[in-house]
Amino acid sequence: MSRKLFGTDGLRGQVNIFPMTPDIALKLGLASGHVFRNGRQRHRVVIGKDTRLSGYVFETALTSGLCAMGMDVFLVGPMPTPAISFLTKNMRADLGIVISASHNPFMDNGIKFFNKDGYKLADEVEERISDMVLSPDQNWDYPQPEKVGRAFKIEDARGRYIVYLKYSIPQDMTFKGVKIVLDCANGATYSLGHLFEELGADVVKIGAEPNGININDKCGSLYPEVVGRKVVEEKADIGLALDGDGDRLIVVDERGMVLDGDQIMALCAQNLMDRGKLPGNKLVATVMSNMALEVFMKERGGTLLRTPVGDRHVVEAMRREGAVLGGEQSGHLIFREYSTTGDGLLAALQLLRILVEKDQPLSELSGLLVPFPQVLQNVHVERKIPFEDVPIVQESVKKVEKALEGKGRVLLRYSGTEPVARVMVEGEDRDKVDMYTAELAEILKKNLC
Repeated sequence: MSRKLFGTDGLRGQVNIFPMTPDIALKLGLASGHVFRNGRQRHRVVIGKDTRLSGYVFETALTSGLCAMGMDVFLVGPMPTPAISFLTKNMRADLGIVISASHNPFMDNGIKFFNKDGYKLADEVEERISDMVLSPDQNWDYPQPEKVGRAFKIEDARGRYIVYLKYSIPQDMTFKGVKIVLDCANGATYSLGHLFEELGADVVKIGAEPNGININDKCGSLYPEVVGRKVVEEKADIGLALDGDGDRLIVVDERGMVLDGDQIMALCAQNLMDRGKLPGNKLVATVMSNMALEVFMKERGGTLLRTPVGDRHVVEAMRREGAVLGGEQSGHLIFREYSTTGDGLLAALQLLRILVEKDQPLSELSGLLVPFPQVLQNVHVERKIPFEDVPIVQESVKKVEKALEGKGRVLLRYSGTEPVARVMVEGEDRDKVDMYTAELAEILKKNLC
């Protein structure tokens, strides 16, 4: 079957359009229940979601399929994606499921899975589930009636997650005297701001009034200028902008200046190196991370290891290389000592720890990395033809790379969830970077549309 279920990070798409339809969600529950039954008397799955209106639809459909296959379902309601990773391990579940489209608008939704160890599923497991869902003659192998599963609501999930997060910083540390502006993107973290208050911080919350359709709506990590203005207005020390499912973080310093994931990684990597806690001085990032981060690590005797886009790929490389810090420019940050996936609140705590220990303004601490000018342009495409199969595209890329004289780079890639090609160019001269990006985008439009 030519249709595809899984993209870069689970399923994602517009609600009531394939693959985000109730019937597909029901079959996903059946298929994942079948795959993750392990022979025990009872089987467990944890399901969490963000604040989208359609979350009720997919929660119900998944629960029906899973219970039919003999899985007991634990519903924790709106919770960040990394919280489901943690709770899956904490509750000794066989599987964790998150219903969220991350930073996308409310009309989209998505479904992603974690295994019993809190890691995202391997490709071959996703393919097995996908084949079962899309097969027109699938035999579901239902269990006997007495082995059908039950569904339970878990009321203390937020408390468990907050206690776990607190253990990631020194137990005698407080954030007393630190003023934080926290933008929850009207998403899954809207009810968790008291984490910072319990640690002594003065917290100003915005984007914390979800209504089902305002998630990521001109707030959160995609709109850091919003939290930036509030930081300046409130004379705060730092601004924290999360996305709809709480797995990414963008930061604003006390002047309202935005720090992306690369700059946060540089600051955290330097801190870990200073403390002798960055094994092999290895940092893992994706192909999208700024070239300046590569230079930063090299100048300090370290190495930047690059992966394809997606925090799952970053985590896989971290496990393989024994690295403890990795992430994406977009704000997915993985501290593997504590977590198995990107976690915005955990990253915020680690950054605040550094801020308190150094007792310096964030603007001074963040000057470690000055990003090279980098421009990213999306091009709508009708066909996702491999770039290497289009000679004029290859010739154009080589021409631009030669013009950059080794002081920049070009990256072309297709989105895993949209009919879009992404053109990225970076280099020392902003005007030239703008010009080369526009040229390449135009060539893709003429040859792939």
